[in-house]
Amino acid sequence: MRGLRQRKPRPVHQPLNEPNALSFAHGLNFYKLFWVFFIGSFLGVVVETLWLVVRMHVLESRVGLVIGPFNLVYGFGAVLITLALWPIREKRDSALFLGGMLVGSAYEYFCSWLQETIFGTVSWEYSDLPYNLHGRINLQYAMFWGILSVVWMKFIYPAMSRWIEEHIPNSIGKMLTMALVLFMVFDIFLSACAVGRMVVRRAGGEAGSSFEQVLDDWYPDEKLKKIFPSMEFVE
Repeated sequence: MRGLRQRKPRPVHQPLNEPNALSFAHGLNFYKLFWVFFIGSFLGVVVETLWLVVRMHVLESRVGLVIGPFNLVYGFGAVLITLALWPIREKRDSALFLGGMLVGSAYEYFCSWLQETIFGTVSWEYSDLPYNLHGRINLQYAMFWGILSVVWMKFIYPAMSRWIEEHIPNSIGKMLTMALVLFMVFDIFLSACAVGRMVVRRAGGEAGSSFEQVLDDWYPDEKLKKIFPSMEFVE
């Protein structure tokens, strides 16, 4: 009615995970990248395990840590591919393919070199395959990196990003993330110590502390060989 001022509707509280509300993991911030790392570490193990079952008819561990079904190579690889290819995500698939080949191969080479340098072991060796470089990378797997990068940037990452933002509540998102960060740091530390003790035991070194004795009791060579069956010492 004329002469009456229309009252503005009272603002309605925006639910934390409505599309218009910014998620704690919005964009490519630390929280989003950690969840990409965490989920990628798990999915990589699942995919490689299934690949072994289908191709080799073998059910074998493909984890990279002593606690849980996680592999750092896949986790950090997912983060690296995401960051490296994000600026060209809208480009043609061929650009993503070539970029993924280069980034993935460089990353795989570095991981192999780092593992051998620190522990004197390798978990993959391509010397018997054509077009390999020092047995650490080869053309066939470089092309796999390219294909995976296209699928990742076009389909997997967008779906994963939406799931993270829409299904992890803001009320617990940051706290849960930091708890998982601490868990992964502990898992990485314990795994490195366990493998380090395996290297020292191989050279005849005895446990020099109670912590090293615990490592020997919890993670003897037989157990570590079951956890990391593809890991071999470089003579």
